[in-house]
Amino acid sequence: MTRPPLAQTAVIGVDLGGTKTNAALIDRDGRVLRRATAATPGQRGPEEIVRTVGHLVEEVGADAHPLALGVGSAGVIDQVRGEVVSATSVLRDWAGTPIRRVLEQWTGLPVAVDNDVHAHALGEIWRGRGREAHSMLLVAVGTGVGASLVLDGQVWHGARHVAGHLGHIASPYADGRECVCGGWGHLESVAAGPAICAEVARRTGEPVARLQDVVRAAAGGSGVETDALRQGALALGVAVGGVVNLLDPQLVVITGGVAAAGPSWWSAMDQALRDELLPATADVAVLDSELGADAALLGAARLAFERIVDA
Repeated sequence: MTRPPLAQTAVIGVDLGGTKTNAALIDRDGRVLRRATAATPGQRGPEEIVRTVGHLVEEVGADAHPLALGVGSAGVIDQVRGEVVSATSVLRDWAGTPIRRVLEQWTGLPVAVDNDVHAHALGEIWRGRGREAHSMLLVAVGTGVGASLVLDGQVWHGARHVAGHLGHIASPYADGRECVCGGWGHLESVAAGPAICAEVARRTGEPVARLQDVVRAAAGGSGVETDALRQGALALGVAVGGVVNLLDPQLVVITGGVAAAGPSWWSAMDQALRDELLPATADVAVLDSELGADAALLGAARLAFERIVDA
């Protein structure tokens, strides 16, 4: 019996985030065969966002005959209906988008959709830090702050698909700050990358375009940038420590662009987290991502394999 070419046993995974969108052709062993990326046109509306995803899928899937498409998308996602329930202003008018239907029409592929942070967690469980864990809490801190709880290989979505929105719990470090969701005093408004940049800009009176600029200035000894990063790290650590006490996961994985801000950020976050822990949870392992940015791509691919190809 002739075995089909490897690419013909592969799917496409898409990580649709607030800042950029990544796509990859991925096989059953979690190997990335081809990849492409583009900026997410978040302020140009759903049509342009879907168009960007469609072009990336065409690019990585050309002549490969992928079996299905898995998408991890920013926003609250109804994974059963394949629709965006709600989203922050980072993706304009994204709420209500029937993402599965429109992408099936665009690509001609069957599509499975979930939240992007849940996709991160599924990737780490499949091929990363959580390979041997029966429970894992993943926290992603980048453009926003999200989390995902995985129990025995399955994501906990909650009764209304909202489980994991860690960035929208109250934080004492964010008192008086407006959040992108429209609320006030939320963790995301102090710990996320754009919030850290905004705090530096507020203190210096100079615009800050990228978190990397803040990290570079902090490494050079600038006090304002160092303090803004530390404030975000402490806020995140306190919040995650409380969640560990609540849920008691076997393992915690911290990932995202802000988590790559350097040893000083990580040390402050980890110490704040551990200061919150009960004696019974004090030994919890808190690790960085093994897969990095590829975690969400692999998780999205796993969605496609489990919900479509092997269903």
